[in-house]
Amino acid sequence: MQIRHCVEEQNVDENMIVKDPTKIKHVVIFGGKIKSMSGYIDPASHLNTNYHLHKVSRCIIAKKFEIGSDILFGINGFRFASIVSSHFDNYGYPDYTKNLSEMIEKVNNLKSKSINKAKSKKNAVENIRDKNASY
Repeated sequence: MQIRHCVEEQNVDENMIVKDPTKIKHVVIFGGKIKSMSGYIDPASHLNTNYHLHKVSRCIIAKKFEIGSDILFGINGFRFASIVSSHFDNYGYPDYTKNLSEMIEKVNNLKSKSINKAKSKKNAVENIRDKNASY
């Protein structure tokens, strides 16, 4: 299982160059297929000439951005599309600590919502069970 920068096949030209670099996502690959994926990348962190820590330079190619979609392979493994220098811009220096803190908060909120949803389902099932037991 690996996390990769990924682009849809329709967003790659005949020279294996990404057409629109804002349409890149992070994906988890397992068994040659997309197992999970994020939203589109943030250009300020991925396409920024002032921020080299997470600069995207090439992407694996997926048939589509769908869970279970095939990753394209060539003779030597994954097929890659490149990002060219014209795709990069000067977005200034991002506040990495602030961005990381916001991302962690969002992930924790999503986890909390997921846990609350699971608890709610469990309570609903228990209520139904209690009602059926009282008959």
